[in-house]
Amino acid sequence: MKQFKKDDTVMLLVDHQVGTLNFCANRPHEMIISRTRALARLAKALNIPVVLTSSQEDHAQGPLLQDLQDLLPEEYADRVKRAGITNAWDDEAYKAAVLKAANGRKNVIMAGLTNDVCIVWPSISMQEEGFNVQVVIDAGGSPSQIADDIAQQTWESKGVRTTTINQLISEMVHNWATEEGQKVLPILFEEVMSKVGQFA
Repeated sequence: MKQFKKDDTVMLLVDHQVGTLNFCANRPHEMIISRTRALARLAKALNIPVVLTSSQEDHAQGPLLQDLQDLLPEEYADRVKRAGITNAWDDEAYKAAVLKAANGRKNVIMAGLTNDVCIVWPSISMQEEGFNVQVVIDAGGSPSQIADDIAQQTWESKGVRTTTINQLISEMVHNWATEEGQKVLPILFEEVMSKVGQFA
């Protein structure tokens, strides 16, 4: 199992839209938002390239979360607005944007809404094309726990790893005593640890 590092990783946040959030019923919306914020802040602190994408913003899915626009204004402005293709990797504009941002990096952190539609297929497609993909499962969700479980089983059967925000952050930082660790520790406490118990 390859350990991800900040210099060989790209982050893909897929369809974290205000309407799509309402399609997720298997975990609290506040949890999904806090984990997504943590990912955005982690990427910014460690200079990890991020690509944002949305699907049919003028339909029920709505715009991306305001948090993403606030935390990643340039990436938000450059977001790939898909016309409705469920597997984002099949969208040529998105694929081109990811390859440009990755610039040879082969490790992919992926999270989004919903896990059972918008994450399962691109994660598998990228894994099959030679990328090492991890899905941060608690920064997304599905209409039911069954749907989330089956999506996880499906992507894992193709070699995609499942992780959580705490596990990912500890993997990326390696050592809290480093300068990078000191940058990231407040993110972990403010976005995740301070909310422990709220989502039990």
